[in-house]
Amino acid sequence: MPQQHRAKLTRRAILAAAAEEFDLIGYQATTLSAILRRSGITKGAFYFHFTAKEAVAEAMVRRYLRSVAEMRQRWLSRGLDPLSTVVGLTGEEARRLEQDVIHRAGLLLTCQRIGTPSGDGWDEVLDNLMHKSAAEGQLRAGVDPAEASRVVFAALVGARAVGPDPVGLAERFAEVWRVVLAGVARDEWLPAPS
Repeated sequence: MPQQHRAKLTRRAILAAAAEEFDLIGYQATTLSAILRRSGITKGAFYFHFTAKEAVAEAMVRRYLRSVAEMRQRWLSRGLDPLSTVVGLTGEEARRLEQDVIHRAGLLLTCQRIGTPSGDGWDEVLDNLMHKSAAEGQLRAGVDPAEASRVVFAALVGARAVGPDPVGLAERFAEVWRVVLAGVARDEWLPAPS
């Protein structure tokens, strides 16, 4: 059992070190020696867990996609209205991106199509929830839910891209929602002023 625990810690150290490097200088610029140096793991220990840097990226993407799928399922099963669901879901994602470098690197890799043939599905989730919001009468008359979801998606991606430092991302996402909801949501669906 202690060996299994140590193996999990080693794997986690490799993922964290790689994520920090990917986050700092990008996937392409990251070398295996940089990952080893940052993690303090030997090359032999690395190769026990992964065949190459690409395998680390694939593991990170799988972890990110699994985490996002679980988070989405949790939010969708809460029984909230669609606008509350999408605002809460994206807010949680922003907090995770702020706090978890492995999650952040998983998103980066996914966006660059490294380790996965397709994206993470955020655009589809936003589109689906905005269409449900329209069907439930949450959106102002004349608002096209497809247009609204594209604007929200672009704004959230832009909020993420504003700076390399993830600190403040949750607040930037909240700003996006305050502005977007003021334009698309019916007055009775707007959050109360803080």
